[in-house]
Amino acid sequence: MLKIELLGSPRLWLTGFITWAAALFVLSSFSKTMPEGGPEIPHIDKILHFGYFMGGAFTFATWVILRKGLQAPLRQRILLPLLLFAVIGALDEWHQTFTPGRSGNDPFDWLADILGSLIKHCPREPTAFPAAETSGAAMKPMA
Repeated sequence: MLKIELLGSPRLWLTGFITWAAALFVLSSFSKTMPEGGPEIPHIDKILHFGYFMGGAFTFATWVILRKGLQAPLRQRILLPLLLFAVIGALDEWHQTFTPGRSGNDPFDWLADILGSLIKHCPREPTAFPAAETSGAAMKPMA
């Protein structure tokens, strides 16, 4: 029961979000992002930006929902987080311009940041996909 109570604590998720932001600053301070000698994956940096910001948005969204509930106004659930993560992504890109070996100010990295933070809003219920209902395709809800 303690695990469930702990996961329902807004303070835990706020701490997770602050830790995420601090880790972003630290990771952006490293000059090398990928180890040498591994396979060359095109646009891996965009994939990493997307995934990292998706995780940050998840912690932030969980904090908002635990504080305000699912009925929180649209601006608190979507617009404010979008603005927040767009600013964090822009600051991250700007910070990377001062890091040796990093390019920074890449608009496509910034776009990956924003898209990663928005992915948490994708519908999870089959009723959110009207085309699938009319086509007769059977969809099961995601767990």
